[in-house]
Amino acid sequence: MYPPTSSEAGRDPWADDDVPPGPAGRAHPPVPRIGPDVDDGPPARRGRPRRLRRSGDPGRRPDDEAVDDVDEEEEFEPVEVRRPLSLTVAGFAALLGVGLVLGAQTAGPGHRLPFAFIIFGVQLIFVLAWTMAMRPPALLLVALVSAVVAAAADTAAVQSDIAGLAPLGYLAAGGFLLGVLGQLVRRVDRVRVTDSLGTTLLIVVGVVAFATLIVLSRIPAGTQAITVCLTATGVALTVARITDAVLPWPRLAPQVPRGAAGVVAGAMAGTLASAVLGSYLVSFTPTSGAVIGLVTAATAVLADLAVGYAEAGRLMAGELPTMWVARHMQGPLGGFALSAPAAYAMCVLFL
Repeated sequence: MYPPTSSEAGRDPWADDDVPPGPAGRAHPPVPRIGPDVDDGPPARRGRPRRLRRSGDPGRRPDDEAVDDVDEEEEFEPVEVRRPLSLTVAGFAALLGVGLVLGAQTAGPGHRLPFAFIIFGVQLIFVLAWTMAMRPPALLLVALVSAVVAAAADTAAVQSDIAGLAPLGYLAAGGFLLGVLGQLVRRVDRVRVTDSLGTTLLIVVGVVAFATLIVLSRIPAGTQAITVCLTATGVALTVARITDAVLPWPRLAPQVPRGAAGVVAGAMAGTLASAVLGSYLVSFTPTSGAVIGLVTAATAVLADLAVGYAEAGRLMAGELPTMWVARHMQGPLGGFALSAPAAYAMCVLFL
């Protein structure tokens, strides 16, 4: 006998259609539920206990852990500084500085062709190293145009009636336009022509910058200025690379195997060397030698550092490294190329 309850008590609202009424209009007792109901939604997930965050907050969700994994993958390991490589690059910078300084001593009134041949050889090395390291579209065309522009710039610097930079500027602009137009001709290279504008401009301007040394040799006190400035540049690059081999600290960037100590020590050593030379050369004083040496040494060291950042950026972008020798010659060559017009500007302004 059932307990006296209301006719609606103990009944599930959904059971009216499924359970037939019993005798005397009384409903059957609720059917016990054995298994999980499909309409109640998925069962609660049972996982491992939630871990505490480092800050003491409640445990993280799996999505948070996935984000943390991505962040950890984006952290780059510091690039190892290879001491033999740094010492080798330092030796190359020293040899390049000695060659340019001794070549400048051969320049004289009516006898500038030997120095022009030395400059042209350095320009060819510059074209080879930078084209192989940066790999612009239509690489062979860009290299050929740059070599022709280098020869024309050296010829103009030697044979022009007035020693000036205007002919070199015209040749640089013409060589840049010719290189870009040559890349637009081929459909394959046309896709990357926007990315190659900066590369082509750097290579063409770099070879023309070396020709400013020939123009500088035609100015009174220009040969002495070349000696002071290129000595400061060579000493700065050499000391900077040697310091990186011994003490690459503090690291400027994890992806760049250079240290701030090398940059500062190189610029200071180059300034000191130029000040010492200024005390012995005619038309110079230790102060004037230190000023122009500081400008050229700092310019060269920063250009060398910028090449290292550019190389790290290409590697991080997924580009495959090419021609090991060319990539590591790129920095000292770029430093000397940028210090040449700086030496010309300082000579014209302060001497």
